[in-house]
Amino acid sequence: MATGTLVDVVMPQMGVSVSEGTITKWIKSEGEAVEADETLLEISTDKVDTEVPSPASGVVQQILVPEGETVEVGTKLAVIAPEGAAAPAPAETPAEPVAEEAPEPATQEAAAESAAAAGPEGETPTAATVETPAPPAVSTPDGQEDGARFVSPVVARIAAEHGVDVAQVPGTGRGGRVTKKDILGFIESGAAAAPAAPEAPVAPDAPAAAPAPAAAPAPAPAPAPAPSPAPAEAQAGETLEAMSAMRRGIAEHMRRSLDTSAHVTSAIEVDMSKVAALRQKLKKEYQAAYGVNPTYLAFVARAAVETLKDYPWINGELRGDSIVTRNFVNLGFAVELADGKGLIVPVIKNAETLNLLGIAKAIADIAARARDKKLLPEDVQGGTFTITNPGGYGTFHGTPVISQPQAGILGTYAVVKRPWVVQDEMGEDVIAIRSIMNLTLTYDHRLVDGALAGRFLRDLRERLQTWGESDY
Repeated sequence: MATGTLVDVVMPQMGVSVSEGTITKWIKSEGEAVEADETLLEISTDKVDTEVPSPASGVVQQILVPEGETVEVGTKLAVIAPEGAAAPAPAETPAEPVAEEAPEPATQEAAAESAAAAGPEGETPTAATVETPAPPAVSTPDGQEDGARFVSPVVARIAAEHGVDVAQVPGTGRGGRVTKKDILGFIESGAAAAPAAPEAPVAPDAPAAAPAPAAAPAPAPAPAPAPSPAPAEAQAGETLEAMSAMRRGIAEHMRRSLDTSAHVTSAIEVDMSKVAALRQKLKKEYQAAYGVNPTYLAFVARAAVETLKDYPWINGELRGDSIVTRNFVNLGFAVELADGKGLIVPVIKNAETLNLLGIAKAIADIAARARDKKLLPEDVQGGTFTITNPGGYGTFHGTPVISQPQAGILGTYAVVKRPWVVQDEMGEDVIAIRSIMNLTLTYDHRLVDGALAGRFLRDLRERLQTWGESDY
């Protein structure tokens, strides 16, 4: 957004459901030159971490929002001035004359009546005027004004899920606004119930009211909320590190998933010997022609997509009292970021349309863009089933957490050569060395039963153990 020769940098809209973002790092400083489309800063939302390019070439004249602060979409973050432009003069705030507010018409009439009723010495009458208190502000769940404070859709959703009155949460954002960090901290400390509305004052000379009928016994008082935890303090040998916006988002998402789904995990062993031989054959061809490494993950993903066609509930979700199934597979992949201090799940849309090479290329592309912070909000939305691959670090088993609102997540683990019982040409059992991989399926038991999950893993194993050249 330009203002004369100056260009304003604003918090971008990073998706329909994203209403705010956190400044994680300024790449450029005040007074530093920047080119159009050069990375200016990094931001984090509850959906994605990404870089924000400069909208114009020039000099960073002002940085208005410091690192670590969370602001709404559209907030002015910085000003880009052309080369050689003078620094802006500080804006003068004109002094505002102090004026008494004119009383409301009803108040004027009451004052006139009071003056007329006053005695000769200006005494006030004995009957007092009863004032009706203003109704309390009501929080709205759609990101509108809550009294004098703005409530973003993210904050409103979290408050609604946990039954919290936003008006009770102390806000640390600009103008006392309640941020996502505030609402999560309030919930973790024990959310207090909304206070009872104050009783209206009674006029001193008002006639006594008739006795009320006997009331039912009052319910037992609710337990007092847990006291707010004291600010964290480092002990000897400890170091305190503030949670990043991404880490807070992961924590909230994982906790909400465990609170929502009935998690169960089933596991199966797979002989990957045929896949290992085929991978070795294709590796040189794929790398030379396409610059792509056909990893074990690509083979598992391709086989999983084919198997999901026969198990739509595992690729589905619960939506209220309805079961949603699909004729497409949007496959998510958990990608590690920041040396294990962050995690993001980009999505390959319509994975059922891709062959082995297409999936291998798509996995390499989204992983690289995730680590380089080049993902867009749509790249991390719409997933229907997820694969996580901790086996790259040698792990052989795990119990992943489902990404809501999906019904399942597949874990792939290290391929290890182990002694394995097989049948020889004579049909006799013999011990051979085979490349074995463990697979786990964590599923939502509200929708998927253990028998269905077991059949899915059985069929997935069969596809991988009988993989032929026609399957890629």
